[in-house]
Amino acid sequence: MRLDHFVRRWTGPALLAALVLGALYLVTLMYAVGETLLAGMLLVLVALAAWTYTSAKTMALRYLFPGIAAAAVFVVFPMLYTVSIGFTNYSSRNLLDFERARQYLVDETWQAEGGVFSFALVGGGAEGKFRLRLQDQDDEQKVFVSPPLALDGTAAEIRLNAADAATAEADAAPLTEVIARQKRLKPLTLLTPDGIQVRMASLRQFSPVQPLYAAQPDGTLKNLRDDVLLTPNFKTGFFETAAGEPIAPGFKVGVGLAHYARIFTDSKFREPFGRIFVWTVAFSGLTVLFAASLGMLLAVLLNWDSLRFKGAYRLALFLPYAVPGFISILIFKGMFNQNMGEVNLVLNALFGVKPAWFSDPFLAKTMILIVNTWLGFPYMMIVCMGLIKSIPADLYEASAVAGAGPITNFVEITLPLILKPLTPLLISSFAFNFNNFVLITLLTGGRPDFLDITVPAGSTDLLVSYTFRMAFQDSGQQFGLASAISTVIFFIVAAITLVQMRFTKLAEQSGR
Repeated sequence: MRLDHFVRRWTGPALLAALVLGALYLVTLMYAVGETLLAGMLLVLVALAAWTYTSAKTMALRYLFPGIAAAAVFVVFPMLYTVSIGFTNYSSRNLLDFERARQYLVDETWQAEGGVFSFALVGGGAEGKFRLRLQDQDDEQKVFVSPPLALDGTAAEIRLNAADAATAEADAAPLTEVIARQKRLKPLTLLTPDGIQVRMASLRQFSPVQPLYAAQPDGTLKNLRDDVLLTPNFKTGFFETAAGEPIAPGFKVGVGLAHYARIFTDSKFREPFGRIFVWTVAFSGLTVLFAASLGMLLAVLLNWDSLRFKGAYRLALFLPYAVPGFISILIFKGMFNQNMGEVNLVLNALFGVKPAWFSDPFLAKTMILIVNTWLGFPYMMIVCMGLIKSIPADLYEASAVAGAGPITNFVEITLPLILKPLTPLLISSFAFNFNNFVLITLLTGGRPDFLDITVPAGSTDLLVSYTFRMAFQDSGQQFGLASAISTVIFFIVAAITLVQMRFTKLAEQSGR
């Protein structure tokens, strides 16, 4: 009994201690590879987990903690990481940290003067180890061979000897063997009987290779070919020559609020940002207005008691929502084609016109609103149908006795009673369409582009698609600037949502 009691008492704490130790080991690994922010968040979560599952005061929190931890890792951390990138110069030219960029330059080599040797791996030696056979390309009679090599990836200087006839004529291993051992061959330095040091230059050649840069005591790098000094510039994130010429690769440095200042002060970014912001707000608001209005109208019609085949109508009108959105968008993209699209074929037959839906800014925006309304109204219709069903029938009966018609019933009864519970959905729909990246990317790609600016931005771009184009399609791929724009978008959406909720609350209070 004592043993059973001991096991039951200490199994839980022992398991918790093992999990905490494993988590701390994971935190250490994260910190070692440079993921300081993620390591810090995991450390906080580990500490909270240990406190939550050991304290008697946090009994209720134990059931909520897994969800809180998941939200912190998958929601809060990406947000914090995005914000942190916005304060750096992170881009395709500045991907590495300082030490890795410095080491990359230190590891660079150049081919010095001397003979070039073709090489091959040949079998032989103890335990099936390979040998390296080198042949001078200028004098094919000079063939050298190494002793059997372990090829464990360690740097070593290997002395070569003249090859005997058997080794000189031995079959070479296939290229796949060389590729598989390429990383283990690169650290080797081979010394020929003539005193020439050679290193691996390609998959088939060894040549005299010398380091290109040498680290200096003051932190600079000296080019051994032309004695030019490279100095790290922690403002631009590059090693630079005395003339200010940057040498790739660059490294990440903090730039403070520079990206945010560029967004609002640099005309190159401020002008498209302002235009795109206005269109984004208009697009989101008009989409919600059109989709909600159409969905509400259809919901009222489908709740008409005298309407026959209501089930078939509901099914047909719900189909646009059942079909995956990206398929519908691509179908509409073909339908609006200026020359072969069904929309223009009909318009040409009826009115003799073929609108340029994708090249005219106004028509492109109109097309986007049509497509997005088509994608959004079925959900609004279903929600409104459910809300209308919850309205007591006595109200409509009393209205009929008073002689009111359908329009009066809708304005005085239906709309006021469904608008209040529908408001949170309208606000969330506005926030969703504010970042409706898929629609813009698949339908227009943000085009037609503005012709009077130099950055990639178009008249149908939303802020989110503008950010994507800035980060992944602009020359240089400016991840730091894109992260700053994403942060601004987040605060804009949050502010608009709070304002909408505030006005909704005031409207509810005034209606009481």
